[in-house]
Amino acid sequence: MHSAPSHRKNSSFKGIYSLVCLAAMTFLLLPGVCVPAEPSAPLSEPNSEDTLLLVWFHKGGKPPDCWHSFGISGCTITIDRRLYSQAHAVLIAHRDVINIGDWSLPQESRPPGQKWIWFNVYAPSNSLRLWEYEGLYNLTLTYREDSDIALPVGPRPGFVSWVVSHWGENLERVSLYKHLKEYIQIDVFGGVGTPIPPGKENVVELIRQYRFYLAFENSQYTDYITEKLWNAVQGGAIPVVLGPSRKNYERFLPPEAFIHVDDFPTVRDLARYLLVVKDSPSLIELHLSWRRDYSMYRPYEWREFHCTACRVVRERKGRTDVVQHLAAWFYS
Repeated sequence: MHSAPSHRKNSSFKGIYSLVCLAAMTFLLLPGVCVPAEPSAPLSEPNSEDTLLLVWFHKGGKPPDCWHSFGISGCTITIDRRLYSQAHAVLIAHRDVINIGDWSLPQESRPPGQKWIWFNVYAPSNSLRLWEYEGLYNLTLTYREDSDIALPVGPRPGFVSWVVSHWGENLERVSLYKHLKEYIQIDVFGGVGTPIPPGKENVVELIRQYRFYLAFENSQYTDYITEKLWNAVQGGAIPVVLGPSRKNYERFLPPEAFIHVDDFPTVRDLARYLLVVKDSPSLIELHLSWRRDYSMYRPYEWREFHCTACRVVRERKGRTDVVQHLAAWFYS
């Protein structure tokens, strides 16, 4: 299965994207799929030194100063693989392992107490061969809320907008769009529409010009709620969402903060409601008034994710975990 040494399979190494809240929130830290097991020797006494997190696949840029940038103390982030034997934890991106091969995983024996963190921001349908990595990791860092570290960010001339690049005729969001545009005008931007400059700031500025934004996910899985929703929230539009269930969205937003496509028996009924809201100040107020009592906190991309992961590892010094049933959990 793996070309790496067998210690990864036989040794006892057991053990999102943004949230809206009444005050700025940090990531949810939930047990997820990890279970406690017998402790192994830690690399150092708890809190006796900085916790060192090694980011195994680095995309460029300087590692963050966790204290200066995010107020997270006692954590050092490194991209220097020569420090592998000293690292308290190694953060490994699943997509990179799949694209490069198993040989890209650390080949040296795992030091006692070192935690491996499974990092993945992609939907289950785009996360291959999970079953090959059962029991390999100690912590999970994904968009799912039940991960150990969750990722959890005036008059308008436009009516409905949608920014989309990934187009597939078999995708539910494409089918829904085709039906919806039979009843209302939808302005499409991105790779399959009117081009816009790259960068999320430009997407948010575009959304500010519209009353509604189609926050349609390309896959429908538990907690798979991406930046599409948070761009709409930040841009002040009313999100029209396609993704997991309404109940799932309500874990992150008040019920009136979005319009779920499942609330309507037909696409025509959805279109009619959008037309009614557009011309109704009271209904617009219903969907936007929650913003007076809530604020949105969006993490600073990967740098803060790394520091947050390091903080969790620091909090768990002297304790070991193992991720059991990775595929069954993530595909659920």
